[in-house]
Amino acid sequence: MLEVILSIIFLLYFLFIGQLIYGFLRMKRFFKKVVVPKTAFTIVVPFRNEKENLPNLLYSISLLDYPKELVEVILVDDDSEEVFSFQDLVFSFQVIKNQRKSNSPKKDAIETAIQVAKNDWIITTDADCLVQKDWLKIYDQYIQEKELEMVASGVCYVPKKGFLSAFQNLDFLSLQGATIGSFGIDKPFMCNGANFAYSKVFFKELNGFQGNETIASGDDVFLLQKAVSVAPEKVGFLLAKESIVATKPVETWSELFQQRVRWASKSTGYSSVYGKFLALLVFGGNLAWILSFLLWLIGILDQNVFMLFVALKFLIDFILLYKTANFFQSKLQYVLASSLLYPFFSVSVALYLLFGKYNWKGRSFRK
Repeated sequence: MLEVILSIIFLLYFLFIGQLIYGFLRMKRFFKKVVVPKTAFTIVVPFRNEKENLPNLLYSISLLDYPKELVEVILVDDDSEEVFSFQDLVFSFQVIKNQRKSNSPKKDAIETAIQVAKNDWIITTDADCLVQKDWLKIYDQYIQEKELEMVASGVCYVPKKGFLSAFQNLDFLSLQGATIGSFGIDKPFMCNGANFAYSKVFFKELNGFQGNETIASGDDVFLLQKAVSVAPEKVGFLLAKESIVATKPVETWSELFQQRVRWASKSTGYSSVYGKFLALLVFGGNLAWILSFLLWLIGILDQNVFMLFVALKFLIDFILLYKTANFFQSKLQYVLASSLLYPFFSVSVALYLLFGKYNWKGRSFRK
């Protein structure tokens, strides 16, 4: 009976990850063309104590190949304790204080910026990111051609050496692969606020972040899911090399654990039925892997059955990772070791979320 239950879980996991791979393959690459830029962007960057990272982001923004009159940059200071000055940018920019009104500092920061933003489109990124010179150009082209009101795009890690960075990269690639795959099967439920754009008009039509202010994280996925439920035809994913934003991996396992707990906390507030089911299935698949391993160790589960479970999960996960890494031009390192560790890491994050709280930017939050 136990083997049957585990077999069903692994089969469902295999089918749903396979569906995401199918969706990924359905997505069409978007290629840059020569068009006259028309979209006016306000780049919004919420930050707190980012003295080390902000200069690098601002420098990458200063290199953007886009008309200066169509860009403004708004940096939203969320009660930083560090004191530092900003150099003048090529583009118009201002630093404003975050107006707190909810349990979510980042949502508050974005809403604070939108209130003073002059341009039609908001595009958010994080202080520890780097953008490419054609970032806004390819967004503008996509918006003009597709006539959309909300656009998500890809995020990758800046490559670093070591197992911790490799583990993070594989985990992050799986999230990006699931994101792209879900768009490919017309069931988008996830995106990344480090590379996310929407028109101010559409944001206001959706009533912004209203309805999930109590959850500290989720400025991206909740807004996306709300948009998809109201007007899915207005939402798209920009699958282009030029639009990819790079971000830094964290430095310690403790930071990684807290970050993943914060990300996982969003799933409790999903409005997407597909997203909720997939989150539960991924948890179930990893938990089933651990149970299978333990049952094999004590001799209850047949070795051949256990090896079949392990091989199927590794195979389907690797295909999604390989496809995603190929698009992001990212190296796959320590794949086998990471695949053995990941179920324990993932289940620990989920269990911790049920009973604990997490730290973010020097503050403590409950889910």
